[in-house]
Amino acid sequence: MTLNLRLAAALCVALSLCALLAVPANFPALGGDARLTLAVFALATCAWIGTPVDDTYIALGAGLALTATGVISSDTLFGTLGDATVWLLICAFVLAAAVARTGLAGRAAAFLVGGARTVRQLTHLTTAALVVTAFAVPATSGRAALALPVFLALAKALADRRRLVVMLALLFPTVILLSAVATLIGAGAHLITVSVLWEATGDRIGFTQWLLLGLPLAVASSHLAAETVLLTTTRRADREGPVHITAEEIQRHSESPVTGPWTQAEKRCALLLATVVALWCSEPLHQVSPAVVALIGAVVASSPALGTVGLKDALKTVPWSLLLFMAATMAMGVALADSGAAKWLVSGLPGHVGPAAFLGVVVAVSTAAHLVLQSRSARSSVLVPLVVAAAVGAGVNPVTAALASTAAAGFCHTLPASAKPVTLFSEVPGVPTYTPRDLLRLSAVLAPLTAALVLFFAAAVWPLLGVPVTR
Repeated sequence: MTLNLRLAAALCVALSLCALLAVPANFPALGGDARLTLAVFALATCAWIGTPVDDTYIALGAGLALTATGVISSDTLFGTLGDATVWLLICAFVLAAAVARTGLAGRAAAFLVGGARTVRQLTHLTTAALVVTAFAVPATSGRAALALPVFLALAKALADRRRLVVMLALLFPTVILLSAVATLIGAGAHLITVSVLWEATGDRIGFTQWLLLGLPLAVASSHLAAETVLLTTTRRADREGPVHITAEEIQRHSESPVTGPWTQAEKRCALLLATVVALWCSEPLHQVSPAVVALIGAVVASSPALGTVGLKDALKTVPWSLLLFMAATMAMGVALADSGAAKWLVSGLPGHVGPAAFLGVVVAVSTAAHLVLQSRSARSSVLVPLVVAAAVGAGVNPVTAALASTAAAGFCHTLPASAKPVTLFSEVPGVPTYTPRDLLRLSAVLAPLTAALVLFFAAAVWPLLGVPVTR
């Protein structure tokens, strides 16, 4: 479908919905604020789907419209910028800038990947290294940019084995996207989910609880995906040959040393990062907010005496557009809940739907949503408020439903434009990489596998970790 056709279709759908909502006789159970909220929500969703306008611009326009019409107060709109999750993300990016400046990532890559002697070992060691980066870099696009030099080094070392290079090109974005669920700061969508849950139900998911629930799923899905990529992209003959990646080959694509004695800056940064992550994980013991811990870490990381990056330079790496998008969509979520619009939307669902069927529908829709909404944060902004409201009526724990939806929405591998990491690794100059056909073949196998894995965790694993299916 061309851009003009998508735009026309989205405009027709949005205007039709607004026309229906404008007639008072239609939907008599809807109040005025709920009608306005649904109209704005429909216009924003259709604009995200069918127009090339920046997602943040659309979200800010929607938030402003809801404020101007009195559905939410200006304090609600602007207060979302001061939310602890927004500060957590800002400080996490400052910490990530400090890590990137020291070159610790190159050392870690050389240490892990250098131990591989077979293709399967290389695949799974690379996967493990990419999973670990979720704790250091808070955004899938940032992790992709950090990992690109490592991929280039591997591609040059395996230049005579083209299928292995294509496999690695597909492996990197696949694991980066699926492993983001490991931590609360892994994607902006996670922070939106946490905010919606807090506003709608009063349930607060902290860094430690998300880690407990998300890390096992991230590890399982990443290594399952790695094996799937390996089997769908290479032949048996490709996998049988030995591999040997030296530190010197990785060094050619790294500006910082990947071997030898650690510098003082590297030691300070590694100690700081380890301390911050340890404090995040031990939140139940000391009761210090993860945002406060991140702020302390950011101040130390950018300090003149102990830091490895200047504060001004670190702040340039913060995706301010994403933060504004998150704040605006949080305000939209508040409007959906407070106006009664979300409750009305899900009131027409069949009352006899069981928890298993409900979660199955949520995971299926969330997995397929990337075909319509390319922004991961936009998908959560649209789906999570509705999922949380519907979960109550279906007798499902809203926390379980929201987490399952967010985890399933992390699958976005079908098209090169489905996610920024997929786009980045699909066009690497001078290096053979995957085609849209490769993505479709992988997606046909991986989509049902990841959806089934999320359902398994929601039904069998998370209840053991304190998050039951029903409430």
